[in-house]
Amino acid sequence: MTGDPFPLFGTRETETPPLRLAAGRLTADLSDGNLRAIRYDGVEVLRALAYLVRDRDWGTIAPHISDLSIDQQADRFAVTYTAHCDGHEGERLAVTVSIEGREDELVFAATALSPTGFTTNRCGFCVLHPILGLAGAPARVEHVDGRLVETRFPELIDPWQPFKDMRAIAHWPMADVEALCRMEGDTFEMEDQRNWSDASYKTYVRPLALPWPYRIPADEPQAQRVSLRITDRRAARPALKGEAVAADPVALSFGDESGRLPAIGLWISAEEAKASLSEARRLAALAPQELIFSLDPGAGHGQDALADFAALAARHKGRSTLELALPCRRPPAEELTDIAGWMKAAGFAPQAILVSPAVDRQSTPPGSAWPDCPPLETVYAAARAAFPGIRLGGGMLSYFTELNRKRVPADDLDFISHCTCPIVHAADDLSVMQTLEALPFITRSVRAIYGEKPYRIGPSMLAMRQNPYGSRTMPNPHFTRLPMAARDPRHHGGFAAAFALGYAESVLPAGLECLTLSALTGPFGLIAGPGEPVREGDLRPLAAPIAQLARLAGRPWRACHSADPARLRAFTVTGDGGEADHLLLANLTALPLTVSLGQLGMPAGKDTHSLSPFEAAVVTLR
Repeated sequence: MTGDPFPLFGTRETETPPLRLAAGRLTADLSDGNLRAIRYDGVEVLRALAYLVRDRDWGTIAPHISDLSIDQQADRFAVTYTAHCDGHEGERLAVTVSIEGREDELVFAATALSPTGFTTNRCGFCVLHPILGLAGAPARVEHVDGRLVETRFPELIDPWQPFKDMRAIAHWPMADVEALCRMEGDTFEMEDQRNWSDASYKTYVRPLALPWPYRIPADEPQAQRVSLRITDRRAARPALKGEAVAADPVALSFGDESGRLPAIGLWISAEEAKASLSEARRLAALAPQELIFSLDPGAGHGQDALADFAALAARHKGRSTLELALPCRRPPAEELTDIAGWMKAAGFAPQAILVSPAVDRQSTPPGSAWPDCPPLETVYAAARAAFPGIRLGGGMLSYFTELNRKRVPADDLDFISHCTCPIVHAADDLSVMQTLEALPFITRSVRAIYGEKPYRIGPSMLAMRQNPYGSRTMPNPHFTRLPMAARDPRHHGGFAAAFALGYAESVLPAGLECLTLSALTGPFGLIAGPGEPVREGDLRPLAAPIAQLARLAGRPWRACHSADPARLRAFTVTGDGGEADHLLLANLTALPLTVSLGQLGMPAGKDTHSLSPFEAAVVTLR
């Protein structure tokens, strides 16, 4: 990428490109001291192998790396360094690392030592296994007691840990090639990270059933080691491949799936209601089908907020939904009757209400006690009584993780809803875009649980509006790429536009009733506000695909198969009457891209289309 990165990323901070390490058929990318894209013979074996230190809010501590040494030979590579982490109240930790690679073996060893003692929720290795090609595939797990178990990676998303007490896991990335990953120095277990829309299964150190946060004693070394052993039993190995080069143009062809586009929503928080009302003209131009109004009485939201909602709903030509975080500090019937009275007094009459106990916004990890909460059947029955004639929704105001772990009784609900966030565990550009791979697994898992129940997703945005896994979202004063942050710079750039259109493409087969990918104003909004790094009042690039999706909502769509879905996502939408059909395209990369349209029936001379970096585009097909 050349030129100013700000229009693409909303920041001029750039990511350091990874260093490609190679030992014969084994390759890996070294980035910030950890390994990504570990491949054998061009096939991804592990998505990542990283030594991570988490703080007491599950935030990842960014280490300072010193004494970095890289030795790259024709048939081997070696890396050493020391990572220094600063913790709570002056606590310090140093991790000495050694990485060695040969064609059939990779070893990553680390020893942590703290002169002060160190408080952490997790300190050690995370091994990420890719989901594409492994979901539902066979695996062999070796447990810490020596037992070997033949099993499979989960196909649908497992709410809990599919494998516990692990010492090693083997899988087969291609026929007659076995990849055996062995973890030493502690007890490991695996979680299905697709719960959080990560595109991986994660094998991590220290079982969640053990207490956290915990303290690493001062001056006591903590050693761990992860090794990857490749056994290639192919009778004849093909010639050694060179480094893969992405093909251009990327070919598109029609797929088999089809349906109708969902309604498009915009999220309106109580804090942004007045600002959103001042932008009523822009709202009318964007023309979303649904406004999702968010009320949290526990945060002080009351009748005044509902009056603001009523004023905005009166200017909106579409439907409205109230998203209610019910405090449950008193019997639900009492609280809901009071809120119904506030709504009547404010003149706010939404077409639907989504009710969820406020406490359910916080995650309950495996091994933890569930917080006190009235039975959901009681909550829903009270909501029916308080809001007769209004569609009632349930689910989670947080993420699919919480919905998967606490499955709501849906028989008396009119729709199910949840959100996603792509920066729970990692916030680099590649990891965020890779979360699109996990979305179809999320929607298929919801359909497996709730059948054909009307289904909504959102608000789902790049940044995190609330942290279910800690006491707060992460401060981001320097506006960097930061996990669990309430502000993300890429929301201001073309990156967000491409991500949103790729998100829509990923969830289309679920037959959603409504999809919400943005607010109108504020840090999650389509319109820039005061104190932002762009001019106040400007429309962000994200506004264009959101408006396009809203304009096309309800029309028939047809899937397109991309020859390289990591770079290009696309689908077609049928025109209205005499209007031409549309092809919606998203370039998911920071490089220009050419698309081949010949297999879609476009004639010579019109059979290619060029996309700018992170461009979300619409092409007329006839």
